[in-house]
Amino acid sequence: MNGWAMYDWANSVYNLVITSAIFPIYYNSVTSIKDGAVLISDKVTFMGMTFVNTALQNYALAFSFLCVCFLSPVLSSVADYKGNKKTFLKFFCYMGALSCAGLYFFKSDNLPLGIFFIITASIGFWGSLVFYNSYLPEIVTTDKIDKLSAKGFSLGYLGSSTLLIICLAIILGHESLGIETGFATRICFILVAIWWIGFAQITFSRLPKTIVAESHKQGNWTKGFSELKKVWEIVKRDSSLKTFLGSFFLYSMGVQTVMLVAVNYGDKLLMLDTSNLIGTVLIIQFVGILGAWLFSKLSKSAGNKTGIITAVIIWIGICIGGYYVGIYKSEYGFYTLAFFVGLVMGGIQSLSRATFSKLVPENTEDTTSFFSFYDVAEKLAIVIGISSYGLIEEVTGSMQNSIIALAIFFIAGFIVLIPLRDKRLAAYNDVDSEVITN
Repeated sequence: MNGWAMYDWANSVYNLVITSAIFPIYYNSVTSIKDGAVLISDKVTFMGMTFVNTALQNYALAFSFLCVCFLSPVLSSVADYKGNKKTFLKFFCYMGALSCAGLYFFKSDNLPLGIFFIITASIGFWGSLVFYNSYLPEIVTTDKIDKLSAKGFSLGYLGSSTLLIICLAIILGHESLGIETGFATRICFILVAIWWIGFAQITFSRLPKTIVAESHKQGNWTKGFSELKKVWEIVKRDSSLKTFLGSFFLYSMGVQTVMLVAVNYGDKLLMLDTSNLIGTVLIIQFVGILGAWLFSKLSKSAGNKTGIITAVIIWIGICIGGYYVGIYKSEYGFYTLAFFVGLVMGGIQSLSRATFSKLVPENTEDTTSFFSFYDVAEKLAIVIGISSYGLIEEVTGSMQNSIIALAIFFIAGFIVLIPLRDKRLAAYNDVDSEVITN
């Protein structure tokens, strides 16, 4: 159980250092022209076309999520009939980590290289999660899923925050180290790779060997799509799964997009300095540990649905607040919103993962196909969410308008979730149920 959760400790450094904190600031610095605190130009040329720099980054990430949508069904089917789920987890882990190391070579004169590694690092991170998440219902009993899922996210926040503090010390202390800021920043990308691969070995050594279901022993690489179709047929007949996944699809458009663009919002729109931005991200992480624990407790006492609805309502407030923070250029408003983002960020992800695990039909021979379906739904949602955010920014010239679009996604998710009724999502009082395996 602890071995499984340690992968969150290992891979969350990508989500924090690369997508949320240091890399977005570095990316903006090498793709923008500034005169002090005044932005002169944020346009870049890529493949013969001109883009707003942050919009191009969003499109690159959206493309990576689209790739995962097509890859995960194929690889999940192979993992099912060969019983090598752990092998694919390792492959994507190494792909993502080495791509982070590759960002060391990204400078202002080689934008295509940077975009390439942005895409492959994202594919590695999200691709590995397909196989990582699919272990969850295999290693603990149903009533322990919320707790273990929250434990994973909490370890992720703690581990990634630890590395971020180290990276911040290197960047802020670059003069005493005798190196320039850009070089210090790029060293951090290599540290992410070392951390990710190194701590992942704990997970790889402890996860159990996959038992191949009898129905999958004669599979092939195309079976993943037919398995997704079977899962879809089950979802259509199962009102609980259909309602939850419909809501999950809608609010996921907002959750992941906010997490991916938050630092760009503060850096580009509010012109906050690097130390304040990274400090804010650290606050989000530590508040996230508290948030994951609080929402785990809330789901235990009031049920999963209540926990998710509470989180979605807070997300709606965050988006509306973000619109006005952008208009009034409020630095302290940004910090306040960051606190609430941290509070619900881990909570809604942890509860979503746990809720889906509980709704997977009992006696299911394999869980990978269901989690592949879950993963495809989430990635398609992110493609729509982050592409919409980038497109609205390019068309209107305003990030504030993009934030309003995210609020609409959350509101729609809230409305769809209201009718959900399922006893499997009720509060749990039995704290003595046994763990299946460590």
